[in-house]
Formats: sequence, C-alpha cells, structure tokens
Amino acid sequence: MSTTAFEMRRSDLPDPDEDALSHSVKVTARVRQAIRASGGVLPFDRYMDMVLYEPGLGYYVSGTRKFGPDGDFITAPEIGGLFGRCLARQCADVLKDVSPGSLLEFGAGSGALAAQILDELTALDMLPEAYLIVELSPVLRARQKQALEPFMGRVFVHWLDAPPETGFLGVVLANEVLDAMPVTRFQVRGNAGIAAGVREDTQGFSWDFDGPTDPSVESVIRRYGLGEGYTSEVSPRGAAWMQTIGQCLETGLLLVIDYGYPGAEYYHPDRFDGTLMCHYRHRAHGDPFLYPGLQDLTAHIDFSAMARAGLAAGLELAGFTSQDAFLLSMGILDLVGDNPENATQLRQVQELKQLTLGSEMGESFKVFAMVRNTDRSLAGFSLRNRAASL
Repeated sequence: MSTTAFEMRRSDLPDPDEDALSHSVKVTARVRQAIRASGGVLPFDRYMDMVLYEPGLGYYVSGTRKFGPDGDFITAPEIGGLFGRCLARQCADVLKDVSPGSLLEFGAGSGALAAQILDELTALDMLPEAYLIVELSPVLRARQKQALEPFMGRVFVHWLDAPPETGFLGVVLANEVLDAMPVTRFQVRGNAGIAAGVREDTQGFSWDFDGPTDPSVESVIRRYGLGEGYTSEVSPRGAAWMQTIGQCLETGLLLVIDYGYPGAEYYHPDRFDGTLMCHYRHRAHGDPFLYPGLQDLTAHIDFSAMARAGLAAGLELAGFTSQDAFLLSMGILDLVGDNPENATQLRQVQELKQLTLGSEMGESFKVFAMVRNTDRSLAGFSLRNRAASL
C-alpha cells in the first residue's frame, strides 16, 4: 500500500494521543513477532484474535473505553433503557416455564444491558435464580461489577471464564458478540477459496492471498455460486460457539442480537468485498491494519450458517426478525408512553427512533432465536418472523 493511500485513509480519522499510539506500537510489535514465527504470513483470524484479545494488549482486554460517546461505538443498551426492558420481557416469558431458571450473558460490555434486564425483571417479579456472565476482559468485568452492584443482594451474579458444559436452564443472551469473533477472510481463485493472511510491509501490514486453499469455505462457494475474485468471510468460531451452546443449554432460549443477513444476502453478488468493518472513535472504515489494538474489528453474521450449526447441535430454530419488529412485538411503544415526565419521554422518543428506524439500527440489526425443550411461542417474533429465509 502506498504512502499516499495510507495518508488518505488516515486523514479522515482523529489521531490517537501519545499513550494510545504507544500502546498500538506494542501491539504491532507483538503481531510482527507472530508473523515471523509463522514463516512470514499470519492467518487473518489469528491476526484478528491478537489485536482484539491478546492478553494485556488486545482491544477488548486493554483499559481503553470502548462503549458510549467517549469510546468507539454505541450499543443499544448504551442509548437508554428501552432495549433492555424489551429483552427482559422476553426473558420473563421463558423463565415462567423454566424453574429454576437463570440468565447467561456473553460479553456483557459495560454491564448496562444486564442492569436494565435485572431492573425490569425486578419490576415484573421474575428475577432469575442467577445472572451469569462470560467475560474475558478484566477491565470490562470491573465495569460490570460496578453496574450490577445494586442487584447483588437480590440475585446471584457471577462471572465465568467459560459457559457451563451442560445442564443450563433459562436464557442465553448474546448482544453484539458474534460479530467480534475472529473470522476467516477468503478470496475465490480458480473456483477454490484461498484463506487470507497478513504479512509485513513498509507501512505496517498488508493482505496476503497467496496461501493454500481453505476447505472450510468450499461449501460456501458451491452453495452460493461465488465467482472468481469474490472476497468475503466465514466464521468457524461462530459455528463452534453454536455447538457449545447446544451442549450447554438443556432447556430454554438462545437469543442473539447482531447485525447480519441470511446466507443468500450475505453472499449476494453485489457484496463482493465481504462485510469486514473497523470502528474507531465513532467512525467506520475498512482498514483492519490501522492502529492495531486501538480499533474494533467486526464482520456481519451469516445467520443461515448459525442456524445450521445450531440445528446440528440439537437446538430448534424459533425465530429470526429485524430489531425493529422484535422491539415493537415486545411493546416498546407502550414503554415509551408509560412515563409522564415530558423530558424523560422526549429522550425515550429519540431512543425509540435510534432503535427502530430503518435508517438507524432497526433493520440492520437482527434478532435470532433457537430453543431447546420448550414449546412456548416467543412474543418477540409475533409481528414478523423471517425464520424461513434462513
């Protein structure tokens, strides 16, 4: 990549301060070591894993603020409480049939969603037996503990390094979790899928598509008829996560909220460069090699692949819809109207727009549900259920 191209991509982004830049230099040095130890090319999923999760260095395990106005992006729970209250109502419906039932949240971020859910479940008199959180970041665990301190005497809150192996009863939640799992980036060459690698160059790092074919993408190429040069992603780790949930969940609901598409839309001919995206200081761009360790790297979810993995793990597909349809099904309009204070209601109206408008989060984010050993219909999919599209 030329110096000019580097300056053009950088000019639209704010410069990191000295401490942040020093941290990125350390991450870059660690990645260089890994590239050299791998013979000059590091698989992209390993690169993504390092810059996001390398102990003490990765984006999600360092001390920088990720969520909210001072971070790099805002998730639905950071906007306000309506999103969490709607999810809590869906959880309450399931908990009525699962006793004793618990909640298990993956990647709880700032703890805002957990606090909102527990607050609403308290009002509904449906507190779970336990609220369990799988969180790898010590920094985020500390924030979550602070956010959930008011609930500690009412419900058992506990942090885990990994989910229970078997026997979980209740609801598993994953809000914007699967998109942050390292993916295999690939390019079609000669009707075969070449997995992307990362190599050093004069500006830092660059792509390498000269490696061997990757059998994990062959079925995707055949299923969707991907042509020469088509570049995209697959998520073996996402599929493995679904297998883990299939083993863990004995009775109850898995609820995933994330941005993504059914497979036929994910691998549409017009989406020829995939969905890989980076987020830095509330700006989205497409360069995963800029400021390693300081920016978030994500890829959209192929919900068809997640459904196939869940079915193979013994789960049942229960629902798939857009975020706006789910929230409207759960009565979000009633929640906006239940506060008589004009200032609060005005803030909630703005929150409602962000959560439900198609130009905001309403259509780009999807809600995906799989169940095991429960026949209860899910209210969140009553307005529109697009599970057949998967």
